[in-house]
Amino acid sequence: MATEFQKAVWNEIDKIPYGTTKSYKEIATILGKPGASRAVANACGKNPTPIIRPCHRVICSSGKIGGYSANGGTRLKKVLLKIESS
Repeated sequence: MATEFQKAVWNEIDKIPYGTTKSYKEIATILGKPGASRAVANACGKNPTPIIRPCHRVICSSGKIGGYSANGGTRLKKVLLKIESS
């Protein structure tokens, strides 16, 4: 069962437009918890519908790719971001 925080993170992920990204920190800040970047990343990892709910659009604030829980892992995440950027 999803927590209220996970649901809030997923709601923010749903708002990220095609071809753009947000950082885990940006989402944490939007949710009023600027120190919760790791919790946002964990919520992304619990996303029950990766690709449909585009958690691949969430990256590290350093610009690094971060993780990806869908089959294919970070390799798939890089492919999806490349497709969306073209």
